[in-house]
Amino acid sequence: MTAVADKTTTADAVVARLSSGMTLGIGGWGSRRKPMALVRALLRSDIGDLTVVSCGGPDVGLLAAAGRIRRLVTAFVTLDSVPLEPHYRAARERGTLELTEIDEAMLLSGLRAAAHRLPFLPVRAGLGSDVMRVNPGLRTVTSPYDDRETLVAMPALRLDAALVHLNRADRAGNGQYLGPDPYFDDLFCAAAETAYVSCERIVETAELTKDAPPQTLLVPRHRVAGVVEAPNGAHFTSCTPDYGRDEAFQRYYAATGWAAFAGRFLAGDERAYQEAVAAWHGEEEHP
Repeated sequence: MTAVADKTTTADAVVARLSSGMTLGIGGWGSRRKPMALVRALLRSDIGDLTVVSCGGPDVGLLAAAGRIRRLVTAFVTLDSVPLEPHYRAARERGTLELTEIDEAMLLSGLRAAAHRLPFLPVRAGLGSDVMRVNPGLRTVTSPYDDRETLVAMPALRLDAALVHLNRADRAGNGQYLGPDPYFDDLFCAAAETAYVSCERIVETAELTKDAPPQTLLVPRHRVAGVVEAPNGAHFTSCTPDYGRDEAFQRYYAATGWAAFAGRFLAGDERAYQEAVAAWHGEEEHP
């Protein structure tokens, strides 16, 4: 019997496998279960000129503020409790990135098409809206059946790499979510040439289904090239049930200029970030 490969690695080692100009998919949803430790590692590199595909949150805000995104493909960029991500908004107002804004169902179908290695999938989403106007490159197709319905041909969102954060994973790359929603994380991994999973805790394979149904095994090992144990690695987004969103810190992030925020919280490694956040909370509690 062939031994299962141990795919454990570090966030910096994952980033070392990425390069400028890539199309990068980032899992999570708004300000929920984002692979923030991996994003922060990306910010410590000089990688840029990225095409980012994301249901955007602070991952997009950080990368946009740092000037790493050339083109963004998204249905929204939000912090959930803060409706519009402010650093993304500032980048858009400065015109520092290209935007491909599509319907949420179109993004889902684009990932599905890429996962199945199809050139496109026909969808009704987008018809009768400004999506077709702001994306003049989109095409329609006519059903070959008796209905002759006109549909949008949503092109595949093929990814060079995907980054996702899950609650648990084993050393082989099987990833498990324990919260209320898988988001599109499995599709991001399936649509990518290589996928990397960070998780709150690496456990033995048998433990993944010990107290949870098998449906929670969201990402199979054959889709994963590397696994990073990153406790609190989704901070300041939520990672239910391990922890909720750090609303106080998110409000601070949203109200703080990029240079000041980056200088205090992003100048060092992940441990330095977590320590800086703890120090900030201490100051807020004992001014």
